[in-house]
Amino acid sequence: MTQSPAIPLPPPKERRRLREAASLTRAQLASRVGVTSETVRGWETGRSTPRGRKGEKYAKLLESLDSLDSPEPLGDESGMTAAQDGAADPDDPEPAPGTALSRKAARARRKTAAPDRKRPAAKDRGRGPVTVPGRSHTPVPHGHRVILAERPRTTPPRRPDDAIAALTPDQAFDALYAFCAPALVRQTYLLTGRRELARESVERAFQIAWQRWPEVARDRDPAGWVRAMAYECALSPWHRFRPRHRHPEPPPPDAFDRALMDSLLKLPPCYRRTLVLYDGVGLGLPETAAETEASTRAAVNRLAHARAAVAERLPELADPETLHWRLVELASVERLRAAKPSVVRQGGERRARFWTRAAIAFTVALIGTTALTVRTAPTHYEPPVPEGETVQGVPPRMAPGPLSESERKLRAKLRKEEQRGPDRLLPQPW
Repeated sequence: MTQSPAIPLPPPKERRRLREAASLTRAQLASRVGVTSETVRGWETGRSTPRGRKGEKYAKLLESLDSLDSPEPLGDESGMTAAQDGAADPDDPEPAPGTALSRKAARARRKTAAPDRKRPAAKDRGRGPVTVPGRSHTPVPHGHRVILAERPRTTPPRRPDDAIAALTPDQAFDALYAFCAPALVRQTYLLTGRRELARESVERAFQIAWQRWPEVARDRDPAGWVRAMAYECALSPWHRFRPRHRHPEPPPPDAFDRALMDSLLKLPPCYRRTLVLYDGVGLGLPETAAETEASTRAAVNRLAHARAAVAERLPELADPETLHWRLVELASVERLRAAKPSVVRQGGERRARFWTRAAIAFTVALIGTTALTVRTAPTHYEPPVPEGETVQGVPPRMAPGPLSESERKLRAKLRKEEQRGPDRLLPQPW
């Protein structure tokens, strides 16, 4: 038995560099080759070697990416070349070296970076062990009509500081709202299963962000700040006391979507939030743990238990990629529209004015009550009247009635005896 010849491949570090130069994630490259993200990770780290048809396909893909790469280095980030700036030397009539090639490579990279719009099929639909893949983001197709994650998959170009400083607070808030609100409403819907509650939670989160805008504008991740606030508002236990919460909303029309939503709502809130952040939004484990205020080990355990619970009810969702796409489809089925940023901003201002006036009115009423109490209070101490005491030794008063035999004898005796003392004055008739 002869051994198959080794496939000519670049070193592992060069493989990763070529993939990153083409703006491809491991999952996107794995979907093209037909393997998993873990397999691509092993090829790029050198732990495993590509073999067979998959290896040949991987080698051809790397060769095509290598041909699209510019032959000359573009320099460091601080010193940009004329090709990156789009300007040539005015003294040289011909274009600078690498200018046309860089533009062609950029267009080819955009075509190459566009992922396959078809949903990847699950390789194993059994109830195998639930594992957490080692990736930082889950691929989301840019061509899909609904994207569950609000942050872009590629790093956007940095705008100059003067352009950022030129934005007013209203414009900056409107830009953040237009960027995050549509996807955030869909994420909140997956957490609560209620459309109106999802919209109210997102609007309330942005109203709080507008009230604390200096803090949010200086935050390292304003979108994450608003997302955490929206999740807290959506998962608040006080919603159960609202009359609207007592009546359930109509479920999704599809039977599988209803089963998936029921499976999500039966999970504990912390497990549900971890699953949506990792498998839905595509955050990494450290970011998911930080946003859920848990350790990375706790986040891994919550994610594993949540996946196991969903796979137990729906075995076809045992694959994380399939679960991600089903979450995206479930969130995209419902028509969840977010309000306009100006409406949310004005609503937050009205709410702030209302509570400010209510606080002022309560303070005035408290001051008036205190002044009235001070005005009507006594100025000196008045001891209280003591309670009456029962006097002992005094015979009780007798009610009038017939005399006894002894009393009659005493009366007769007093009448017979002569009077002693001065004579009584008797009136004399005229």
